[in-house]
Amino acid sequence: MRVAVLGAGSWGTTLAILLNYNSHQVTLWSHRADHAQAMIETRENGQLLPGIKIPLSVTITNDIGSAVAGTEVIVAAVPAQFLRSAFKSLANRDLGNVKIVNVAKGIENDSLMTMSEVLVSVVPSVKAANIATLSGPSFADEVSRRIPTAVVMASSSLETAKYAQQLFMTPYFRVYSSDDIRGVELAGSVKNVIAIGAGVADGAGFGDNTKAAIMTRATAELSRLGNCLGANPKTFAGLSGIGDLIATCMSKHSRNRHVGEEIGKGRKLKDVLAEMVMVAEGVATTRSVRDLAKKCDVELPIVNEVYEILFEDKDPIAATDDLMTRDAKGEG
Repeated sequence: MRVAVLGAGSWGTTLAILLNYNSHQVTLWSHRADHAQAMIETRENGQLLPGIKIPLSVTITNDIGSAVAGTEVIVAAVPAQFLRSAFKSLANRDLGNVKIVNVAKGIENDSLMTMSEVLVSVVPSVKAANIATLSGPSFADEVSRRIPTAVVMASSSLETAKYAQQLFMTPYFRVYSSDDIRGVELAGSVKNVIAIGAGVADGAGFGDNTKAAIMTRATAELSRLGNCLGANPKTFAGLSGIGDLIATCMSKHSRNRHVGEEIGKGRKLKDVLAEMVMVAEGVATTRSVRDLAKKCDVELPIVNEVYEILFEDKDPIAATDDLMTRDAKGEG
C-alpha cells in the first residue's frame, strides 16, 4: 500500500518505520522543513527517537501535497489540537476512497469533537466509514525497539477496522479490531487526563494505594461519560481503556504522568510545558473532557480536580482532600 504518515513526532516516525517493515510504500511528512531535512540527512529522528534508524525506503518530506498524492492510506499522527489546521490544506482534495487512520488521542477544544469527527468536518470528501482510530498501551520508544505490544483498531465500519488492522499487524505489534470508535476515542482521551492526576499523586508523595484508587475510579468516570455519548462500556475494559490507563499512569515514558508529577512537586504548569519537547495531549484535553461532562451532566470528580490543579492553581493536597471527603457512595 502507498501510505502517508502525517506528523513526524516520535509516534508518527515509529509507525512509518513499522509500516515500512510491512513492505508498504511510506512517506513521512513533517510540518517543519528543518526537521524533515535533518531526518533526510541523518536517517534518524534524533531529538525524539535517538538511535532508531529510518530506512532509506521511507520518503521524508515537508510538502504535505506530495506526501498524500496518490496515497491509499493516510495516517494522521498530528497532535489532537493541531489536527484541524494540518488537514485544512487538504480540504479541497478528493479523499473519498482514501482510508484514514487517526493515532492522536484527544478531544478538540471548543468544538468538543473527537478526532474522527474533526477529520470529517475539515475535509468534505472524507467518509466517516473510511476512518479508523488506533489506540492502546503503545509508547513509541518501546514499539520502535520492537517490544511486544497490543493495540486496538476501531472504526464505525468493521470492514475498515479490519483493513487497517492488517495494515499494521507485525510479529511485535498485535492489533485487535473494534467497531466502537466512539468508545476507543473517548478512552484514549480521558486516560491522558487521569494520567496527569496519577502523576500529581506521585509528585505529592502519595503511595500506590492512592494511584490504584485514581485508576480504578477513573474507569467509573469514563463509563459515565461513555454511556452518555453512546460508547460500548465493554470497550473501557479493553486495550484502549484499562490497558492504556495502566500504561499511561505507571510508565516513565508517559508525558502526561510526567506533567502531573512535576506539578505535584510544586512546579507551575507553564514552566513544565516550556521545557518539554513533545506534546502532553492530556493538558488541553482536560478542558474538553470537563466541558463534555458538563454538556452530558455527568459527574467526573477526578477530572474536575485535575482541571482545577492545572488551570486554577489548586493545591494537590487540597484536591486530594476534596476527593476523599466527598459524600459516601456505593461503588456500582
